[in-house]
Amino acid sequence: MRECVDELVENRRWVQQGPDPKATERQHAKGKQTARERIESLLDEGTFQELEQFRRHRASGFGLEQRRPYTDGVVTGWGTVYGRTVFVYAHDFRIFGGALGEAHAQKIHNLMDRAIAAGAPLVSLNDGAGARIQEGVTALAGYGGIFSRNTKASGVIPQISVMLGPCAGGAAYSPALTDFVFMVRDTSQMFITGPDVVQSVTGEEISHDGLGGADVHAGTSGVAHFAYDDEETCLEEVRYLLSMLPSNNRELPPVESTGDPVDRRNDSLGDLVPVDGNRPYDVRGVIGEVVDDADYFEISPAWADNVVCALARLGGETVGIVANQPQSLAGVLDIHSSEKAARFVQFCDSFNIPLITLVDVPGFLPGVGQEHGGIIRHGAKLLYAYCNATVPRISLVLRKAYGGAYIVMDSRSIGSDISLSWPTNEIAVMGAEGAANVIFRKEIDAADDPESVRQQRIKEYRADLMHPYYAAERGLVDDVVDPGETRQVLVRSLGMLRTKHAELPSRKHGNQPQ
Repeated sequence: MRECVDELVENRRWVQQGPDPKATERQHAKGKQTARERIESLLDEGTFQELEQFRRHRASGFGLEQRRPYTDGVVTGWGTVYGRTVFVYAHDFRIFGGALGEAHAQKIHNLMDRAIAAGAPLVSLNDGAGARIQEGVTALAGYGGIFSRNTKASGVIPQISVMLGPCAGGAAYSPALTDFVFMVRDTSQMFITGPDVVQSVTGEEISHDGLGGADVHAGTSGVAHFAYDDEETCLEEVRYLLSMLPSNNRELPPVESTGDPVDRRNDSLGDLVPVDGNRPYDVRGVIGEVVDDADYFEISPAWADNVVCALARLGGETVGIVANQPQSLAGVLDIHSSEKAARFVQFCDSFNIPLITLVDVPGFLPGVGQEHGGIIRHGAKLLYAYCNATVPRISLVLRKAYGGAYIVMDSRSIGSDISLSWPTNEIAVMGAEGAANVIFRKEIDAADDPESVRQQRIKEYRADLMHPYYAAERGLVDDVVDPGETRQVLVRSLGMLRTKHAELPSRKHGNQPQ
């Protein structure tokens, strides 16, 4: 037995070292960790339990029969993050460039099946060269198995993709199917067709990073939610995100006592948010003032920044926050911001995370480009997401709430459980200026002093239909609250809604707008 154990220890040492020590040096020279180093950075120390470390491929041809390294280029297993089980797989670029073959894919399939069965999050650490060309269509079938499991796990367990190297072709669709995508600048890229193919087909010359680098996907395409300068920071942020999420859709998010008093006043909000609806401000300041310890985790901060989506804790409980950003495009909703907020709302609803919506929206962005780009169907995605959500939902109107955008931003009429407003709110079909121009157009045109009449009618419209208590008088707002009491009112409302139970009609699934 001792001899067998000694042999096992020696074999494990060879597995962990890899077939070529120089490959490890090349990986480090690029500023990249090895697969196992990455897993150690992600998981709690000493908790990783590897699966199928002695797996080898059985392919032949093109010299593969002479190259049968252990693990087949992917490390799989489970461990814990802050004491909770997390499943993880990491491509090992030192072996076949991390390319996916039959055995490689089956290891990932098995791990994904276990994660779904155990009800635990799945993290993929991607650093691979795509399908293993020597294995042909078998490798492509392996990707199909991953995609189908990504879809099966969607809304069941959190799925996080961390891009730490290249990801090209069909391989890029697995991250796209997951809940969150992290990327590292300078070392990770994602694209369907690489720069060489793009140049040969279209004549366009572009670098790998320019085509599919971290900043491109975090700020232009919206494919990536986060971009970081180094792997260590990236993986630490993955740990932080996991700490705020439930393990699966049958659990509530973890509660963590932060020590921030639930009855803490927010008197600074009165100075932070201007009463004049035309003056911009940073809504992140409002979020930071209200949530526990001013600590929140913003999703896609560099993309569609006219809406802010963030995870935070309020009274120790995880909440999802959607807020219009007056500092960017005056906080209007457009195609990209509607998509961004809709997906975030769906994610929170999938994993029992209450939603708080901070409203300061002048409407949808007008323009030919927006209309031809499908603002109607994209805006409908956000409307559908809110209407379909059964988690506790609280909306708070900070200032403006005009037209269809007011309805879409979780108004009482589409099912918000608690609808609040500050005494600076203006809830109306449109701004007073525009409304007066429409209603009193003939009178204004015929007047001896059109501008004087116009200003008088604007003043009358605002006094009659846009005063802070108009919506409250009609039961469309539950309460007009002192901004200084915002935090304590939200915490109390969440406490009341903690046992909320809502059911949707029996159906296979809805047909949400595309």
